[in-house]
Formats: sequence, C-alpha cells, structure tokens
Amino acid sequence: MSADRSMATLLLCARQEMLLASRSRWTQIFSVVFAGLSLSVASSGYILSGGSGLQDFARTAASLVQLVLLLVPLTSLVMGVLALTPERGGAEILYAQPIARPSVLLGTLLGLFEALVAAQALGFGAAGLVIFARTGSDGLAGFASVALGSAVLTAVFLAIASLVSVGQLGRRRVRALAIALVIWFALALLFDVAVLGAASLLRSGHASRLLITSVLVNPIDAVRTASLLAIEGTGAFGAGSLALLRFTGGVTGAAVLIGLSLSGWIAIPTWAAVRRLERLDIA
Repeated sequence: MSADRSMATLLLCARQEMLLASRSRWTQIFSVVFAGLSLSVASSGYILSGGSGLQDFARTAASLVQLVLLLVPLTSLVMGVLALTPERGGAEILYAQPIARPSVLLGTLLGLFEALVAAQALGFGAAGLVIFARTGSDGLAGFASVALGSAVLTAVFLAIASLVSVGQLGRRRVRALAIALVIWFALALLFDVAVLGAASLLRSGHASRLLITSVLVNPIDAVRTASLLAIEGTGAFGAGSLALLRFTGGVTGAAVLIGLSLSGWIAIPTWAAVRRLERLDIA
C-alpha cells in the first residue's frame, strides 16, 4: 500500500473517531466535570483560607496539577480501551478491508487524542476566561504548562491503552479494562509510596539514584516535575524531583531527560501495539 493511501486511511479513521468520541456522552461529561473542577480549584484556595474570590493563574495551576495527574490518565485509559476493543464481528469486518492495520490503529488513537484534548481545552478555557476576567493574566504561562502537561499525559496513556487493548476483542474488553485500572492505580497511587518506602531503607547515594529513576520511569511523576518547574521554578519539589535537579545540574538538563522519557512512553507502547496488531489473527 502506498504511503499516500496509508496516510489517507489514517486521517479518515482519525476524523471518524474524533466525531464519534466528541459526540460521546462520556466525553461531554468529562469536559463539563473538568471545567467545574477547574473552577472549584480556582476558588478553593481563598475559601479555605477564609477569603473569597478566585485564585490567580499561578495558584490555580499549582492546585490543578494533582487533579490533572489523577483524572487525565484514568480517563484516557478507560476511553482508549473502550474505543480500541471492538466487538469481534466489527473487528473482523474492519480488518478484512484492504487497508493497513497500523493506519487504522494510529488513526483511531489520533482521533481519540484530538477529542480528549478538545474536551480538556474547553475545561481549561472556561476556567481561564473566568480567572482572567477576575484576576488578570499573571501566571498564565504556568497555567498553560499544566494544560500542555495534560495533553502529554493523554497521549502517553492512550498509547498504553492501545497496547493493553490490541487483541482484546468482545468479552475480553472487561479484562482489558481491569488491566488498565491496575496500571492507573500502580502509576498514579502506588508507585510513589513504594519508591519512598524503598528509598528510606537505602543509603543516601542509592536512595538518590532510585528517586531520580522514579521521576523518569513514571510518566505521571515526569509531568508533575515538568509542570512544577514551569509554575514555580525550583521552589516546590519532592525528594525525587530535587534529586533529579541535582543530578542534571539544573532545569535545562532535567527538562531534556523528562522530554526523552515522555517521548519514549508515547512511542514505545504505540510501536509495540502496532507490531502486535500486525501479527494478530482476527479472522
């Protein structure tokens, strides 16, 4: 199949999936909930301190980081698995067509990515407009960095969802969803606790190396570190992020390693999913 035809197939699948995902009630609910939570976060800081009104962009961005780190990976995994595990009959018909399987998979991922990022953009945009109207533009760059980190996490966890989903047709969808939830729990909740527990048992040098590695191998920790660097510089970090900064000698080196780590988290699972799909006997 020619490269032009493969690209045309990819873009057609992307457009179709984006339309389906955008019309999905789940995507619309996610967008509304995300916007509502963003506005709640913007106002919660002053309410908890006895004040009133909205936080500025910088404070809202710092408060939004944890929400993004928990909600976006979970949503991307679940929606990715649901979209990429069709019923057996539908999969047989689709992959019996004279089209390249990788183009179908990559196009579906691209369409899902566009729909989820658009939903997030509506949420960030609604909160951003209200904050700008009330407090001005101070800290807007940090707020934008959180939105960018959210998009990167979407790409990472859609790639993971593709690897989990390939070959899981029909009733196996439940198993794929269970695996996705275990991955989310391990990376979002369990990983940091396990690493800090292990580091507390090691000598200083070994503990630092473990903490540095933990920031780079976990995409959620990598996005957290990058977002905090963009929002507050080196002012607010955990042990792993501080160890990474010491190891790299500053922000630039840390940013390069984080970028390489996140690029790998997008590319490697997607490549593995494509290879697995090419070898899969669906008939």
